[in-house]
Amino acid sequence: MLKLEYIMKCNNIIRSLVEGILPDRLWLSLRYYMTFDKFLNWHNPKSLTEKMQWLKIYDRRPEYTIMVDKVKAKKWVSERIGDKYIIPILGVWEKAEDVDFDLLPDRFVIKCNHNSGTGMYICKDKSKMDKDFVIQELKKGLRENYYKKWREWPYKNVPRRIFAEKYMEDSISNSADGLSENVLTDYKFFCFNGEPFMMYKSKDYSEHTYTDFFDMNYQRLPIRMKDPNSNEPAVKPIEFEEMKFLARKLSQGVPFLRVDFYIIDHQVYFGELTFFHNAGFGPINPPEWNLKLGEMLNLENLKGKHSKNTYSKVF
Repeated sequence: MLKLEYIMKCNNIIRSLVEGILPDRLWLSLRYYMTFDKFLNWHNPKSLTEKMQWLKIYDRRPEYTIMVDKVKAKKWVSERIGDKYIIPILGVWEKAEDVDFDLLPDRFVIKCNHNSGTGMYICKDKSKMDKDFVIQELKKGLRENYYKKWREWPYKNVPRRIFAEKYMEDSISNSADGLSENVLTDYKFFCFNGEPFMMYKSKDYSEHTYTDFFDMNYQRLPIRMKDPNSNEPAVKPIEFEEMKFLARKLSQGVPFLRVDFYIIDHQVYFGELTFFHNAGFGPINPPEWNLKLGEMLNLENLKGKHSKNTYSKVF
């Protein structure tokens, strides 16, 4: 057992060293081959997963750094669609030790602004919170180099911060579903060249996460990505058209953008902006949908800015 743990530790060290040395395009080429058992076509990418890797290298606008910063994105979004869609921030800190938990309400969410989940803590009762544990988790989150994990360039220069925001509870939906726990539903819109094309609904239960895909007429699509589909009936939320309008507004001028919302007590709230769904490495089933979605993503305007020699090589 100790030998196995030693080998795994050595493998992690080697992987970390390799990740730190390899340039982005070479790392993405190797990772793509390891994931999909095929070479990444830099010269003429066809599928959505290929095109996402291409965008990581050839679409690097400074504004993207603001859009993925979970603190600054709130201001960026509010300037475009209004404050009423923003979940309030309770505080921002540079270090975990600086967080004044005494000033926070009994329930809150605290997390890092530069990554996705690592270090996040959902506090439902501050009297039961292990403060030392939360601080250690936040430190772990601050240490994470999220850009290095999948070479998602927008995260590279995000100033790392901790922030707390209001704990949100959807009493109407949870009551209708007969749930005793607070389960928020994500509505994630895939926008291609500024136009919403499809949306998936994701619900995180205590043991499983289910996702269902819909077109813009709220007709179910036969797609499965990372999580299984649910058996829930396709009931179109009354806020669907509002979310679609907001997603279109926020995604203007961007080749691909996933725009996430919550519906909480019939009020739409902004979640986050994501340029690379599942980092472009998640499975898309059936496989033909990887190509169909790739067809929706037009790279021609961006390709015109780069000579063929810059992206024709495998690596």
